Amino acid sequence: KEGIRKNQVWIDNGLIRVYSPPEPGKVLINKIKNWIEYENSNSIDPLIKMALLHYQFESIHPFSDGNGRTGRILNVLFLCHKNLLDLPILYLSKYILEHKTEYYRLFAEVTEHNKWEEWIIFMLKAVDETAKFTLAKVNSIYDLFKETQEIVKGKASDIYSYELVELLFQQPYCKISFLVEHKIASRNTASKYLNRLVNLGILERKEEGRVVIYLNKRLYQVLLKS
Repeated sequence: KEGIRKNQVWIDNGLIRVYSPPEPGKVLINKIKNWIEYENSNSIDPLIKMALLHYQFESIHPFSDGNGRTGRILNVLFLCHKNLLDLPILYLSKYILEHKTEYYRLFAEVTEHNKWEEWIIFMLKAVDETAKFTLAKVNSIYDLFKETQEIVKGKASDIYSYELVELLFQQPYCKISFLVEHKIASRNTASKYLNRLVNLGILERKEEGRVVIYLNKRLYQVLLKS
């Protein structure tokens, strides 16, 4: 396990070096401790604090690799910790990666000129835009769930249960074993249920090697839509 880096690293934007984080050793460890202390303080609005913490984490760059991904995940976990999210479903990485050039420009502005305002506004806009995107996706999934309920109730009422339809939306694909594990049906009956749903156009049967999966096509398309 690698843990805290023991080598010097650099932040680049894919073209040029943007920033040199602190060298490994005592200085790096102290900065990590300071970051943790600040994260646990109750000083300012949590959304603004998230923006500050994100910059500080990336500027510390505590690991040899994966700092960007880790920092973006920490954004969402921090919002959960502050009770601004019930679940970590706000995918801020999408906005940041789509505006990567601006992200690195503003990062450099803070580093070189202590210009925080634009950086904070950028991160707040990331939250705002991502929240709207996520809400629209959640609503699309909910609408599809209700529509699927009505289809199964109307065309296959003998196999309908709320638990069955709910299981189809826990992830984009289903397997016979899922129905068995959730005590919805025995193995033979589960196979019949899923094939009925294939005939209704709700699922698509796919063979992955020796494994058969049943893809919720429309849910998969909603999840892929950007």
